[in-house]
Amino acid sequence: MSVGLIIPLVILAIVLATIFAGVKTVPQGQQWTVERLGKYVRTLTPGLSVIIPYIDRIGRKLSLMETVLDIPSQEVITRDNATVTADGVVFFQVLEPVKAAYEVENLVFALSSLAMTNVRSVIGAMDLDEVLSQRDQINRRLLSVVDQATLAWGIKATRIELRNIQPPQHLLDAMAKQMTAEREKRAEILTAEGAKQSAILRAEGEKQAAVLDAEGRLEAAKRDAEARERLAEAEAKATAVVSAAIGEGNVAALNYFVAQKYVEAFGTLAASPNQKLVLMPMEATGVISSLAGIAELAKDAQAAAKKTGPWGNKAE
Repeated sequence: MSVGLIIPLVILAIVLATIFAGVKTVPQGQQWTVERLGKYVRTLTPGLSVIIPYIDRIGRKLSLMETVLDIPSQEVITRDNATVTADGVVFFQVLEPVKAAYEVENLVFALSSLAMTNVRSVIGAMDLDEVLSQRDQINRRLLSVVDQATLAWGIKATRIELRNIQPPQHLLDAMAKQMTAEREKRAEILTAEGAKQSAILRAEGEKQAAVLDAEGRLEAAKRDAEARERLAEAEAKATAVVSAAIGEGNVAALNYFVAQKYVEAFGTLAASPNQKLVLMPMEATGVISSLAGIAELAKDAQAAAKKTGPWGNKAE
């Protein structure tokens, strides 16, 4: 190859290299800083941009998208001297690329170290029970502290989450025993409350049953008394009628009265469940005479009805 051909090719290669060195294509979601002779001059936004070759160069390539950063696992001592292992994640976003590029040496390492330090500070100021039960409060306090500290770096911490808070095994065993004891205690309390409520309801039921039974017996006694009173009134009226008839010289009424009582007494004695056989002396003539008295009463009643009429008026 001749020298005349090599020189144009070298020149062409230099021109192409210069063009490629001066034309830059920035991807979407990123911004690049431009340094001229080692000094920042401007920021390239997404799209096609041109810089001065050999004088300007790309300083930092920064992503403007929200980024997730792991907080390494570490042991933390709580306020009540319990040791827990904690780790988490930090979500952050670059808002000012120039500050993020030139205000901190290693942004990722600095943010990770800052988050780890504040995790130790926040958890160390709380008791173990608070750490295990107030994770949301810990996240909010961490976010507030880290966000304030990173404003000078041109980034914003959007969210911090503790993924795992792990106490040592002996504390877990003690917590399990405590939980079991609490559940057994609550079960015994509920059982006692149930027994108490059951006894109260049973006593209330027995009280109501006793009241209803007493009211029933009182009502029955009142009804029995009324029945005996009416029976006594009927007996008194019957005795008065018989006495009036005897006073008028009607002996048959007395026979009827005696026969009725005799038959009732004999029927009661015969109907007794404790008696299977009844043997007693009995005068048949007394009963016949009483029945004869009843017949005489019936004849007298018929004769009186003929004289007075069916409605108590004298017959014509």
